[in-house]
Amino acid sequence: MDSLVALGVVAAAALLVLVALAKTVRIVPQARAGVVERLGRYSRTLSPGLTILVPFIDRLRPLMDLREQVVSFPPQPVITADNLVVGIDTVIYFQVTDAKAATYEIANYIQGVEQLTVTTLRNVVGNLNLEETLTSRDHINAALRGVLDEATGKWGIRVNRVEIKAIDPPTSIQDSMEKQMRADREKRATILTAEGFKQSAILTAEGERQAAILKAEGDAQAAVLRADGEAQAIQKVFDAIHAGDPDQKLLAYQYLQMLPKIAQGDSNKLWIVPSELGEALKGIGGMLGTIEQRPQVPPA
Repeated sequence: MDSLVALGVVAAAALLVLVALAKTVRIVPQARAGVVERLGRYSRTLSPGLTILVPFIDRLRPLMDLREQVVSFPPQPVITADNLVVGIDTVIYFQVTDAKAATYEIANYIQGVEQLTVTTLRNVVGNLNLEETLTSRDHINAALRGVLDEATGKWGIRVNRVEIKAIDPPTSIQDSMEKQMRADREKRATILTAEGFKQSAILTAEGERQAAILKAEGDAQAAVLRADGEAQAIQKVFDAIHAGDPDQKLLAYQYLQMLPKIAQGDSNKLWIVPSELGEALKGIGGMLGTIEQRPQVPPA
C-alpha cells in the first residue's frame, strides 16, 4: 500500500515538473509577438524565438500576429448629400505595430477599426452627392486612410491601405443610370455616324472638285494644243500659198471647188461672196474663151 502511495506521489511530482517546464519554456514563432504579465501586470513583450517564463507567476497572453491583415467589412448604408442611400463595401489593410498597445488600449481592435471606418465613411460620403461618390473613390480612400491611421495609431495599429470594393446605389437610381448610359452611348454613336457621313461628304466633294479642276485643266491644255496645231497648220498653208505665189485665177478656182462643201450644211442660209470673186471669175471666163478660140488642128 505504501508503495502505491509513493508511486502516486512520484507521478504527481513528475506531472508537476512537466507542467512547470511547459509553462517555463515557450517558443514564439516568426512574425508573432507575445505579451507577458507578471502577477497580473504587464511585464514585457516577447520577440520571436525561445524564452523562459517563471512558472505560476508569469502568464503569456495569446500571441499576436504582426503580419499585414486584410479585413473586408459588409456593405454599409450611407446617405449622400442629395439624400440617396448607397451601400459601400470596403476593405482595410492594416498591421499591428505595437503588441502592448493593441492588447491594453482597446478590447477588440478589429471591431474598433470597423466601427471607425463606418463612421468616417458616412462623414466623408455625406458631403458628396451620388455622382461625386461614384467618381471620387480615390478621394474617399485617401480621406478614410488619413482618419483611420491617425485614430488607430494609439491602438498600436497602422492602416496601410483602404479600398472601396463596390458602391451600390438604389435600384431605381441604377435603372435611371442605365437608361442615361444607353442614351449617352446612342448619342455618341449618332454623333460618330454623322461625323462619318460628314467626312465622307467632304472627301467626296473634295474629290469631285479635284476631278473637275483636273478635267478643266486637261480641257484647257487640249484646247491650247488644238489651237496651236490649227495655228501651225494655217501658218503652214499660208506660207505654202505665199511661197507658190498664186494668182487670182487660181484663187477663184479654189473658191469654186469649196462652194459645194459650204452648201452641204443645213443651216447655211447666207453665203458671203468676196469682192475679188468677180475679177477672178472674169479671169476664168477670159481664159476659157481663149481656149475656145484656138484653131483646132485637123488630125493628120
